[in-house]
Amino acid sequence: MNRRDPPAPVTAERRLECDPIPVPHAGEDAPHNQCADQFPPNRYPGNDVLVGGKRFDALQVGARVLWEIKTHRFDTYPDFIRERTILKQMPLLREERDIAEACGYGLVVGVSTQEHKDALLNEDITLNVVVTGCER
Repeated sequence: MNRRDPPAPVTAERRLECDPIPVPHAGEDAPHNQCADQFPPNRYPGNDVLVGGKRFDALQVGARVLWEIKTHRFDTYPDFIRERTILKQMPLLREERDIAEACGYGLVVGVSTQEHKDALLNEDITLNVVVTGCER
């Protein structure tokens, strides 16, 4: 799907797959979960949301926007680790964006630092990245 194409039509079959289903937060990372619950703010506090078979950290209250939260202390990483982190994150973020868009949602990536935002946008300027300031 081209980034400019409208979301796929919602058929009865697709609707079930795209309906947001709250599921308990996947990780045991309390600062990450707190950020995911409070920053967007999350429609389902205390939960991730399953959409299109993929877990997202939050579904924004009052909007069809899914969030993926990254609370890495990216600005403290050596250059080699920064590069590896971005190379690992980019395919996953693109996959999540494609799933979100196919289900009629936007995707926002929330990161803790401006350095992390800049590194992601350097790889893909079309990502919607926001600095949350959330700390680990």
